[in-house]
Amino acid sequence: MLDFLSAWIRSFLSDEEGASAIEYGLILGLIAIVLIIALGQIGTGLNSLFQSAATSIGSAG
Repeated sequence: MLDFLSAWIRSFLSDEEGASAIEYGLILGLIAIVLIIALGQIGTGLNSLFQSAATSIGSAG
């Protein structure tokens, strides 16, 4: 297993297509940022929805 990992690392480091790896990394980073922002907005909306529901249930009881 260690031989496989070290061979993979050597292969990765000697790869001449580093620009592609950097581009994929940048794309992945941008996707992560968009997901974090989107999920934050969804979370805020859900928090507001549940808070409203809890207030309605509390005043009904």
